Amino acid sequence: MCGIIAYIGYREAAPVLLQGLKRLEYRGYDSAGVAVCNRTGIVVRRSVGKLSHLDQLLREQPVHGTVGLGHTRWATHGRPSEENAHPHRAGKVVVIHNGIIENYLALRHELSAKGRVFQSETDSEVISHLIDSYLQEGLSFRDATRAAVQRLEGSFAIVALCEDDPQRILTAKNATPIVIGFGQDENFIASDIPALLDYTRQVAFLDDGEMAEVTRDHVAFLDFHGRPIERAPRQITWDAITAQKGGYKHFLLKEIHEQPQAIIDTMRGRIRAEAGEISFGELEHFLPSLDTLERLQLVACGTAWHACLVGKFFFEELAGLPAEVDYGSEFRYRHTPLSQNTMLVAVSQSGETADTLAALEGGKARGAKTLAICNVVDASIPRKADAVIYTHAGPEISVASTKAFTTQLTILYLLAVYLGRRRGVLDPAKGHQLIADLLTLPALVRTVLGKEKTIEKIAKKYGHASDFLYLGRGVNYPIALEGALKLKEISYIHAEGYPAGEMKHGPIALIDDKMPVVVLLPKDPVYPKTLSNMKEVEARGGRIIALTDTVSPELEEIAWEIIEVPTTNHLLMPILLTIPLQLLAYHIAVYRGTDVDQPRNLAKSVTVE
Repeated sequence: MCGIIAYIGYREAAPVLLQGLKRLEYRGYDSAGVAVCNRTGIVVRRSVGKLSHLDQLLREQPVHGTVGLGHTRWATHGRPSEENAHPHRAGKVVVIHNGIIENYLALRHELSAKGRVFQSETDSEVISHLIDSYLQEGLSFRDATRAAVQRLEGSFAIVALCEDDPQRILTAKNATPIVIGFGQDENFIASDIPALLDYTRQVAFLDDGEMAEVTRDHVAFLDFHGRPIERAPRQITWDAITAQKGGYKHFLLKEIHEQPQAIIDTMRGRIRAEAGEISFGELEHFLPSLDTLERLQLVACGTAWHACLVGKFFFEELAGLPAEVDYGSEFRYRHTPLSQNTMLVAVSQSGETADTLAALEGGKARGAKTLAICNVVDASIPRKADAVIYTHAGPEISVASTKAFTTQLTILYLLAVYLGRRRGVLDPAKGHQLIADLLTLPALVRTVLGKEKTIEKIAKKYGHASDFLYLGRGVNYPIALEGALKLKEISYIHAEGYPAGEMKHGPIALIDDKMPVVVLLPKDPVYPKTLSNMKEVEARGGRIIALTDTVSPELEEIAWEIIEVPTTNHLLMPILLTIPLQLLAYHIAVYRGTDVDQPRNLAKSVTVE
């Protein structure tokens, strides 16, 4: 999510760091900082806001040296502020960090008990203190860093400097990307390739559980246990635009594959796993309103509306709250009774969707408390709402929404658990299990992404069809709608989503041997009923593409294609089932030769009625 850059070589480090951070601005951030090592020690400069503020600070207070690191931060643990910005210093150690340290509170309490004083509200600062504490015990910089990362739980990419060992930089990774750039008498570290392209095209990536020790003329790879790893650099041939795509052919495909990390970024700082609790610091001023809630009114447009339909199931089952869902364009012209005990939740990727904004303003005028769920910081909808929760999905360039959708679902799930615990509807054991299931979700999403080749073959097989039907039941019915919408948006194929139980009430008339029918079939209480609906499709010649976590002989007998996904709790299955539908739509669109990232007649942010 945030940007990382580090440099060691013969150039002045500060300009290199600043240029690298500028190449990473597309990732989103609200503060930035650099640390540069020279003969007097490590000098840190940090500022809130855009990189232009940091640039001005460095002009007014220049720092010199040929070793340094830089970071752009999007606030999660702690508000945007100078003291919460990276880099973080503890003693002789300076650290920058992307990701989430899930056990940071326990580590912070342990370190505080030893007399260490923290200067920020972040989880990241514990890393610098942990490394410095091992240094004080006599370990080398490398061994102290290695000992520290073995204590960390969660996802992280860290880069560290030490005043006592200024001619090397250490970096380590678990579930958050780090790339090493190789130069002549200089080397680089970054969170993404665009930060390196002005200086080198020779790169190597760290894998989970790996570290790198980087000096001016050498890079040594090792695992967290200190065992050496052989890793040869490879040549990057991308241009700058392709680099922003991370080597993917389209932004859409890149954003589909970014979803495991986007979900992690959205969870970051909001889960207290040991306690089985959710924490929304941004809602603290809003708590009195939450305690008197009687119902929810969700408003959105397009894909975000589908997220709200799924959210309705979350809120009713986990929080015991009635929830209604409306299109923003419809709600704004209705006279829905609202009160101070109603919370209107406006969901928008861009935060500028005109109909959703008007719905929020209308609901607020009628006395409802308003909450925005948004991806873009300081957009119009967050500014107008009484409270806001950001998804932290990062910039979504492709017009068709993918990672914004799954992170909206993640936030709605978190919010439902939070309200359920607060209202006493969920007991601690149930809350703990729901959170544990969510924490495993990014790995399950990666498993589904690993099936892309199979899905691509299915796409080529059915990409000539002129119509598709998508069927689902219960919490997965909105995913049928979303799958149909994705196919319409980017391939221009007519597609419809229906509740499977409604098929007999009209859509069954459309089915023939030319019609692919995509069926969402998780092993849930309505599995036998959905399977029965599939048999009706099969009897009329429909070509069934089944998505399921349970393959049975009965299913194999009637389905033309089966895409198997991992299993999780029934409320998180919609996220797992979404991923194959995104890939299916993408590869059908590529097969048909449409403009995947910028489909005709569509805009990313609909700012007019």
